[in-house]
Amino acid sequence: MSSPPFAILRSGLVTPVGLTAPASCAAFRARLTNPSETRFIDADGEWIMAHQVPLEQPWRGLARLARMAAMAIGEALADVPREQWDALPLILCVAEADRPGRMEGVDDELFQRIQELLGVGFSADSMIVAQGRVGVAVAFAQARALMAGPRATRVLVAASDSLLSWPTLGHYERGDRLLTAGNTDGFMPGEAAGALLLGAPEGRAGELLCTGIGLGRELAHIESEEPLRAEGLAQAVKAALADAGCQMHQMDLRITDLSGEQYYFKEAALALSRTLRVRKEAFDIWHPAECTGEVGAASGIAIVSSALAACEKHYAPGPNILAHMANDAGQRVALCLQYTVPE
Repeated sequence: MSSPPFAILRSGLVTPVGLTAPASCAAFRARLTNPSETRFIDADGEWIMAHQVPLEQPWRGLARLARMAAMAIGEALADVPREQWDALPLILCVAEADRPGRMEGVDDELFQRIQELLGVGFSADSMIVAQGRVGVAVAFAQARALMAGPRATRVLVAASDSLLSWPTLGHYERGDRLLTAGNTDGFMPGEAAGALLLGAPEGRAGELLCTGIGLGRELAHIESEEPLRAEGLAQAVKAALADAGCQMHQMDLRITDLSGEQYYFKEAALALSRTLRVRKEAFDIWHPAECTGEVGAASGIAIVSSALAACEKHYAPGPNILAHMANDAGQRVALCLQYTVPE
């Protein structure tokens, strides 16, 4: 193992199927969905369906993203005394810079709004990660580096994102990427926020550890015309496994950001064929986006939170979990997670 593992201590989630991590993860387990009509119509004159978070007031734009993030952060830090919050670095994951319809201000104003809502000023080591769906894995790598130094023993990783604006929906609808009555090869848009408190392992049973992080790049991304061979995702998975010091057949479960498009399901299958060298009788794959819709930067936290809940409540098929995520531009990431169980 090239780097020491770190623990996921606590999570917070705000999703269309639950306003807390326990509620959301219970819905993921039951595969509950809650789509509703948006204010927008597609090219056939039908209402675009989406997964929308049921907040108490109709906040929009940055105010909505900030409110969701503050709720998730408050949940993740529920066991941390308020006077200790200022010492925590916050790594905030947001939409990638080239995402169509990306809100102005997510790189600076959103962070400040979250601090104002919480009444806190996070550590000067805080940062923004504008990498979309792969952002949480990038944030994990940054957090691991911070915790390896003397200034941070714990790091807070948070994300907030929404695809529910017309510039974004219009772009994907014109590209035949939304799930509509006339297009079955698409995703349903959504919105969500989440937070994860990371820290050093305590060496006890019942901890979810991140043991490996891997990065890759796929040249045959969804908007290219190159033949897909899943080389980028396979590269990320192999790197994460090598970082964790294990092999693919030792993983018990995969949790991914798959949200409905055939391209990404095909990529996941090809990557598995490139990395699995020992036959397994069963190798389940979970995708929380079937309940939340496509939630962009927040998808990684939904994935890790679902892994944490499944391990703590003992419905995961085993203690070793592989998570992987992909961006439209070709970035690929993978995480190896391990739940420590009594010997």
